[in-house]
Amino acid sequence: MEKHEEWVRVERTSAFRELTQKRKAFIIPATIFFLVFYFGLPFLTAFTTVLDVNVIGAINLAYVYAFAQFAMTWILMHIYVSRANRWDDLVDQARHEATEGDEAGRTSGTGGSE
Repeated sequence: MEKHEEWVRVERTSAFRELTQKRKAFIIPATIFFLVFYFGLPFLTAFTTVLDVNVIGAINLAYVYAFAQFAMTWILMHIYVSRANRWDDLVDQARHEATEGDEAGRTSGTGGSE
């Protein structure tokens, strides 16, 4: 039960709430962008002729779009990693706030005044 109580203390910190908000603010739009971009290729090739335009010789826009998906995945990954590294400060801050709250609870729970 001690782990549960520790987790509850961490959840209640302002740093953890800020971390959760910032993570959601990045992950939800990034996921939507990724899915739209990813499923755009099969949709555009199946239902339109937009990607049939030749760019260089026999290479058409469908090939360019397909290779752009690799670049998009790597770029999103790098953006996520850089953001996650900044979020580590919030994780440390939440851990520190939870520890301070735990120490305050222990000293106030002793019943004695010093």
